[in-house]
Amino acid sequence: MTSASIDPAHDHDDIVYPSSVPFLIVHLACFAALFTGVSATSLWLCFGLYWLRMFGVTAGYHRYFSHRAYAAGRGFQFLLALLAQSSAQKSVLWWAAKHRHHHLFSDTEHDVHSPRHTGFFYSHVGWIFARKHDSVDLNKVEDWTKYPELMWLHRYEIVPAVLLGVVCFLIDGWTGVIVGFCWSTALVWHGTFCINSLAHVHGEKRYVTGDDSRNNWLLAIVTMGEGWHNNHHAYQSSARQGFRWYEFDPTFYILKALSWTGLVWGLKSPPEAVIRNEQRLGARVIDRAAADLAASVNVEAVVLAIRAVPDLAELSQKLAEAQHKAAALLEHLPAPHLPHLPTREELHRRAVAMYARTPSLDDIVDRAHRMILEKVGARLASVA
Repeated sequence: MTSASIDPAHDHDDIVYPSSVPFLIVHLACFAALFTGVSATSLWLCFGLYWLRMFGVTAGYHRYFSHRAYAAGRGFQFLLALLAQSSAQKSVLWWAAKHRHHHLFSDTEHDVHSPRHTGFFYSHVGWIFARKHDSVDLNKVEDWTKYPELMWLHRYEIVPAVLLGVVCFLIDGWTGVIVGFCWSTALVWHGTFCINSLAHVHGEKRYVTGDDSRNNWLLAIVTMGEGWHNNHHAYQSSARQGFRWYEFDPTFYILKALSWTGLVWGLKSPPEAVIRNEQRLGARVIDRAAADLAASVNVEAVVLAIRAVPDLAELSQKLAEAQHKAAALLEHLPAPHLPHLPTREELHRRAVAMYARTPSLDDIVDRAHRMILEKVGARLASVA
């Protein structure tokens, strides 16, 4: 799969501001509590709807519709979709398609919400309103498009949230709408968005995943287990994201209880090799990790230092004559002749400092070393 190069500045200019109006209205409506007051009933509504709809996001949007981490009957599947969409985060088809795209290109220039490439604010919320993200490629979720009820919810994505707002009004009037519905909606939004932004910036990395995903215990608390984001990127199809016994993951606990009733089944778990960090990494993860390791070396500085060595004129000539063999020529040159080019051993020490333990560390170092040789060789040949 290929995609055109993304210009972050263009993405920001491409934001469809009218479509952000409902988002802004909900946030501004939260301040209407100054006029409606705050009742005990509305506070309980806010508290209950936050956790209920957060479960809809984590168990529905994410673990079920995006990753199929467990199975459910068609009736419960529809209830999950209703509950998820009551949080007003668009349809389950839109959400799952965008999330699958995110995993395919996580923290590359093609990711839909990467703090590394588009900045924190855009990854947190701005990307949702970009014109190119308004539509959805249903081919990415063709496993779900065969269900007419899900297609109906896709066409009328706001209906579940509107119905919930009406229920809140019937329970506690406008106070129920403002405090019960709007407050909890804004809180669920930002709790969810923090996984796209904060969970790729702050936290610990137990696994090498080829991206910036991190484990964050505080986010795990407020998002019912989603904060174990590096775990999730290490094994995406797991219904359980807190891999260790002490990693708080209430979404999984609820799913486990539901499995005892037969409403859900087939909860997937990470293999022991993954939990113990003994799994071999895939080629794509190795390539991405190697690219990050190679990028930590200032190739331009290395090239300038090598060009300053007087007796390398013959090497430059050879590189110019056989540019496609540049890396091989550099690789076989004795180390004293290239004092500014990192050796494989130096790269290995750098990798140990950069990455979590992994059986594939040597593969990452070898690939990064080759990338650096290729870059240096190409630059030397181009200026020979």
